[in-house]
Amino acid sequence: MRPFEGIRVLDLTHVLAGPFSTFQLACLGADVIKIESPHAPDMTRSEGVNPDHNRELYGSYFQSQNAGKRGITLNLKTESGCDILRRLINTADVLVQNYSGNTLEKLGFGYEAVASQKPDIIYCSISGFGATGPKADHPAYDVVIQAFSGLMDANGEADSEPVRVGPPVIDYGTGAQAALAITGALYQRLQTGNGQYIDVSMLDAALMMMSAPVVDTTLNGKPPLAHGNAHPAYAGYAAYDTADGKLMLGAFTNKQIASLLEALGETTRAEQIRTTERHKLSASIESDTKLIASKLKTKTAEEWEQLLNDAHVPAARVRRLDETLKEDQVQKRHVLQSVKSSHPGCPGRLPVAAFTYATGSPSIDTQAPELGQHTEELLTELGYSQDEVIKLRQTNAI
Repeated sequence: MRPFEGIRVLDLTHVLAGPFSTFQLACLGADVIKIESPHAPDMTRSEGVNPDHNRELYGSYFQSQNAGKRGITLNLKTESGCDILRRLINTADVLVQNYSGNTLEKLGFGYEAVASQKPDIIYCSISGFGATGPKADHPAYDVVIQAFSGLMDANGEADSEPVRVGPPVIDYGTGAQAALAITGALYQRLQTGNGQYIDVSMLDAALMMMSAPVVDTTLNGKPPLAHGNAHPAYAGYAAYDTADGKLMLGAFTNKQIASLLEALGETTRAEQIRTTERHKLSASIESDTKLIASKLKTKTAEEWEQLLNDAHVPAARVRRLDETLKEDQVQKRHVLQSVKSSHPGCPGRLPVAAFTYATGSPSIDTQAPELGQHTEELLTELGYSQDEVIKLRQTNAI
């Protein structure tokens, strides 16, 4: 049994951060119901590597964080559509939404209205800047938060312009924070019987993902400087050229740096490093960097990775993502799992979760829903007759 079996989640989210949070709950067994407008569905349905699947509203971006959910279309601009949502709320434990501004409040589905109907509901709102503060109503995407948060300025080479982090890490970091918040609120409800309102901000999530730099900046008033692939103080914590490609070294402690130098045949320098005070390591960074660079050019990145890892030195050949996905280490873990699918656009395997349990580990049972795929199924569960379903379609409520 997975932890959230028996928990129902209403997913009124779109794009990446919100859907990823509810996807994590689905992986843990929750019955997640993806609610979309029949006329303006989640925009990621049209995003992905295959244009044909995008036109079919089944893009890979949508699939990556909506598997394991059931899908229903509701037109909340109609009273009948709103009535269906109210009935769903009566059956739900959690509602997650990332509508812009006060859109849901205007429709009658803000927290106060929902809580008056279902007092023990866990209501999670996700937005760019949160529900309070002068930017509460301002729109945002991952890249905007990267710029606003200082992450973009801290990324890149020392002499380059600020560089955005490529993958949407803020979206996924925000989704993970939201899933954690919901999990905590559900546990709290077990103890108190009370519902909860959760306010999740992408900006706050970005700052949490930079906790150490944030603390340093509050202490000295200076932002972190971009330094690319090389640490400004430690020669063993940098990327180097090898005989055939880049190798990223993660030798950070004195012991690790010494082990690195021993593996490179520099035993005398290794012994010196072992007894050097930590704050004095930066004084020799230029000479140590030159020494390491000259040695690493004698073998391939793959050879050095194996040799250094055997010596307990953190190091990895810089890989492309397609190479990483073929690695035995990835294949033998459970982060990628097979998905039951009848749609030719489904990739077959999707990333699920970054952890496993001894029993009841995260898993996905079904492909991402096609638009409105489970509408009739869910309406039947709510007690609607077939004639009523037909009328709802005729009146554009679903």
